[in-house]
Amino acid sequence: MQEAVKKPKTRYSTEDRIGVLEELLHERYSVRAFLPEPVPRETIEHILKVAQRTASWCNSQPWQVLIASGAAKERFRRAIYAEASSGGPEQGDFTFPREYLGVYLDRRRESGFQLYNTLGIPRGDKAAYAKQALENYNFFGAPHVAIIHSTEALGIYGAIDCGAYVGNFMLAAQALGLGTIPQAALARHSGLIHRHFNLGDDRRVVCGISFGFADNAHKVNSYRTSRAGVADTATFVDE
Repeated sequence: MQEAVKKPKTRYSTEDRIGVLEELLHERYSVRAFLPEPVPRETIEHILKVAQRTASWCNSQPWQVLIASGAAKERFRRAIYAEASSGGPEQGDFTFPREYLGVYLDRRRESGFQLYNTLGIPRGDKAAYAKQALENYNFFGAPHVAIIHSTEALGIYGAIDCGAYVGNFMLAAQALGLGTIPQAALARHSGLIHRHFNLGDDRRVVCGISFGFADNAHKVNSYRTSRAGVADTATFVDE
């Protein structure tokens, strides 16, 4: 006979728990300048342990996480930066957005112009835009980069589960005083990632996460993107 599952005890009230979550979500942002100081291995393992509680379809837990640090990160950085800056064809394991339309385009532009204005890049300076985009492949100076990959057999739903994992990874890192930036840009070079890390043909690269201690003195980390309101994103059907 199966034993009843006991409800875990908590030291915190409902108000305290939602308050902590709201604070973490409010404080988290995409860090684009990191300090070179490495994160202790035990801290990284703590993040991974917390993120492993992510819900997934049929509890499949399809994510695999490859974390490059130190000399290994530097070799990877040089390789992917060289490919990205060469202007060669990009290769992703998943189809990228065909185009941004309407409010989605508006939000994308707002975010981009906030970044460029903060860095003093004139509007329309495409060469400067491209140079800043290449900083993705320097991992914005982060001492660590994680590559999140899933299994081919689970298709897009495996990737969706990985997306939930990425969100929890970032919140756990935020709670431990670290900064993160999720990077679909790295997945544009999945072919190189497969070759560099010898990933099997059954693996699909979802994204990367550069992480470490944020450089809070750098101006690029001074702005914050806006968020749509509940009325813009939710529809209630009562009858």
